[in-house]
Amino acid sequence: MVRKSAERIYLFLIFLFLYLPIGVLIVLSFNNSKSKVHWGGFTLNWYKRLFSSSSIMEAFYTTIWITLASALIATLLGTFAALGIDAMKKRGQAIMLGATNIPLLNADIVTGISMMLLFVRFTRLGMNTVLIAHITFNIPYVILNVLPKLKQSSRTTYEAALDLGATPLYAFYKIIWPQILPGVLSGFLMSMTMSLDDFSVTYFTKGAGINTLSTMIYTEMRKGIRPEMYALSTILFLIALLLLLFLNFGPSARKELHH
Repeated sequence: MVRKSAERIYLFLIFLFLYLPIGVLIVLSFNNSKSKVHWGGFTLNWYKRLFSSSSIMEAFYTTIWITLASALIATLLGTFAALGIDAMKKRGQAIMLGATNIPLLNADIVTGISMMLLFVRFTRLGMNTVLIAHITFNIPYVILNVLPKLKQSSRTTYEAALDLGATPLYAFYKIIWPQILPGVLSGFLMSMTMSLDDFSVTYFTKGAGINTLSTMIYTEMRKGIRPEMYALSTILFLIALLLLLFLNFGPSARKELHH
């Protein structure tokens, strides 16, 4: 009994430290005062000013565009890469997995500076360089999410379908694709998360006049973050929460649980 109570208290403290800062952020987004310690009453003024601020909305649209585009392209390329790695022999797989893990273990600032040096050698920094950089560091996350699902998939069923006259593309779509789809979706969501909150790589590969939310917040740190950013952060958190709830408790999740 004492042990169970201690475990519950421990878990409560862990989640408290995880979500208390987000709770404070949400409360401040409704505070009618710029003070972080004084409650000035409930207001939606910061949300109204958020949507009327051209600089914040431009950074928001840029962030969303880069996030979605890089996640989609990285998911496509990473899935093909995982299929190629899965078809290799064990030695080749070990080498490729080692190469895949290097960008994950490498410091973001090293990745950002190295990409900046590469880009300035051949082209000018801008939106395209940021997109390429995001695609590059997202691909390993997709590979590491899709590859385990490929290992779990039934290769004998796929080969049986080929023996029965199915084309490789049709057999892949009907047999392999449904089995690796959860891994593909996980890789896509992880890519979105990594792109959305990335700062180091974006900061070193963006051109003049291009801002994402992370780089804008870094710039505003010198003069103090505007309360409108609290409102924007709250909206992003709620979107992520709703997406997570849908993936875990939506129709497809309930169907898998039923089976």
